[in-house]
Formats: sequence, structure tokens, C-alpha cells
Amino acid sequence: QPHVVESGGGSVQAGGSLRLSCTVSGLSLQHYAIGWFRQGPGKEREGVSCISVDDVTTEHADSVKGRFIVSKDNAKKMVYLQMNSLKPGDTGIYYCAARFQGGGGYCFLEPYGMDYWGKGTQVTVSS
Repeated sequence: QPHVVESGGGSVQAGGSLRLSCTVSGLSLQHYAIGWFRQGPGKEREGVSCISVDDVTTEHADSVKGRFIVSKDNAKKMVYLQMNSLKPGDTGIYYCAARFQGGGGYCFLEPYGMDYWGKGTQVTVSS
């Protein structure tokens, strides 16, 4: 059974940085596109960043463009979300999710249709 586990969350002041990690098991990053999602207090879950199977495509929500970077290491089965210049509005639970693609340059910022989800890691940004 595939598993997805997030780590690296914490509390940081505005302007700071955090790096989240997503460890996958039971599936290959060469066949699954990965998305990062978040859910802030009282808000719906939203897509933040994603990366395609072939590493060619990354997508970012407008609210994080220029501040967040997504990358992965297929051999280590790890996906990373580097978050810079953090703002209080970035506060929330961050989730990693995988969607089968087989191959190709697509990734997804919509939470619907993802196959496997982690349980999330809390990120709190104080002003």
C-alpha cells in the first residue's frame, strides 16, 4: 500500500524560510506526479505547488510564485517544497499528494483526483 508522509513543518516569523519534505513509499516518482496543498484556518484546501513525473513541469499558485520552489529526488523517493519569504497568510496544514501519470509533463494543483495523501504538517507564520 503506497504511503505519503510530510515532514519539516514548524513555526517561523514572517520573512523566514522552511523546507518541507515528502517521503513516498510503495510508489515510484517516475510514475506519479506530486502536488503540495494547504488548508488554512477556516479555508478550503488549495493547491500550492506541483511537479511532473519528468521534472520538466512545475506549477505554483499565484500567491506563492517567486517564493516557493518544488523539487524531487527520484532515487531517494523524496519531494521538497522550499518556502521562502513566508507570510502569515501561508499558515496552514500542508499536504503532499500523489497522482498516477505514467509519464509526461503534467502536474496538478487541483486537490480532486489525487490518488494518495499524507496526513499533513503544520506551518505557522507569525507577524
